[in-house]
Amino acid sequence: MTQQELIDKLKENHTVFTDYINSLTAEEFMLSRNEKWTAGQQLDHIRLSVKPVNQALAMPKLGLKAMFGKANRPSKSYDELVTKYKLKLQEGGVATSRFIPTEVTIEQREKLIKSVNDVVGKLCKQLLDYSEKNLDELILPHPLLGKLTLREMMYFTIYHVVHHYAATEKSLK
Repeated sequence: MTQQELIDKLKENHTVFTDYINSLTAEEFMLSRNEKWTAGQQLDHIRLSVKPVNQALAMPKLGLKAMFGKANRPSKSYDELVTKYKLKLQEGGVATSRFIPTEVTIEQREKLIKSVNDVVGKLCKQLLDYSEKNLDELILPHPLLGKLTLREMMYFTIYHVVHHYAATEKSLK
């Protein structure tokens, strides 16, 4: 995906998810089955996971390169990245502590949806400052997937919300 395609998919997938969360009844929003996260917690997890990516992209490019280095391989495709993520989940991979949401009440829904939309909007705006070359050259650490190029991190962020949308739907069936 090009930079613009990444931006479009980030906006689209997160909007679809937040619209879905906003459509839930209070009971659906708060429902937890088999000790799985509620829809509200799924929403907060997305916010928690996008926030550090947004913060990283706000750093100077030289700072990112100094902190994390640069890629020594080409970026994986979207499908390859998704396959790698699914494999890590099958192997027992779970969210690390900083990405685990606390209890979320129905009263927090509107504020959380606005926060997710804001952080995704900022991420998309910051992506405009990165060239196609930057997206394949600069890397960020991912707690489950290891070092990812910025393009791969965007692929993850695009897919991650889809994954949690599906998990939320599944828990409500």
